[in-house]
Amino acid sequence: MRHFHRITKGSFFAVFSFGCALTGCAGSGEAKQAVAQAPTAQPAPAATPVTTATPSATSPMSPATTRIAGYLTRETMPSSALLLPPPPAMESAAFAADQQIYRSTRALRETPRWTLAQQDAVLRYPEVAGTFSCAIEAPISETATPKLYGLLRRAQVDTGSSTGSAKAKYMRRRPFAELKETSCTPQDESRLANDGSYPSGHTAIGWGLALVLTEVVPERANQILARGYAFGQSRVVCGVHWQSDVNEGRVMASSAVARMHANPEFATDVAAARAEVDAVRKQKLTPSRDCSVEAAALAIPAR
Repeated sequence: MRHFHRITKGSFFAVFSFGCALTGCAGSGEAKQAVAQAPTAQPAPAATPVTTATPSATSPMSPATTRIAGYLTRETMPSSALLLPPPPAMESAAFAADQQIYRSTRALRETPRWTLAQQDAVLRYPEVAGTFSCAIEAPISETATPKLYGLLRRAQVDTGSSTGSAKAKYMRRRPFAELKETSCTPQDESRLANDGSYPSGHTAIGWGLALVLTEVVPERANQILARGYAFGQSRVVCGVHWQSDVNEGRVMASSAVARMHANPEFATDVAAARAEVDAVRKQKLTPSRDCSVEAAALAIPAR
């Protein structure tokens, strides 16, 4: 019985280029991103935030020119390689459960839930921000809610980056590659096949952004968390992650958001976003997405 491939060397934090990573740029897989080096300063160099390149709005796979800094540094980033157990061995009961869930979700091909999984694969902006528009009952965009938009972009850097060291350590094969089947984003499979499946960076982003948003719009916490949970399950539906990848992605999201609270900038940005969203919601503006279509897709079980 074959075991998952491992690598012994690699970046301690294999972080993401969110325009061409994580089965998403337009749905791509988790790719390594460059981390800026700390500048020389006197009397001592300051810690350097983890950064990511911003994807092009017109071509998610093209190089970006703008870099977004997260709230965490490489020193304060939780290590998924240290925090998480190894992924399930192929002969284990846990992997049998992964396979069973994968098989059960194949029935969702060409359904509205499959279409939503394809939509959730996109990690560029403004698409990611719009994911939670129906949940908060307000538009989320650079023009309507610039403070919230900026908060989410910075939080995405940290939550996505938190999964990198375990991905590099274990290099687990993704379901479509292991089983030689087709995912919901076939255009990304050649890239994803060489990118570690465990844990899910997409899931870490979706769950992490949901946790942050519950602080901004606490009265919509249940709806926000439900959407963040579904964002992770979309990775199983898509066929690019095992359920155990998704479960541990949520663990890393929670770890990253917990550490973000130690940065005073994060608290300041959350407070500013809360005031902004309160004002926008009072205007009863239409959300960025068709909420009836999204609700119909989310009503379909994804396990």
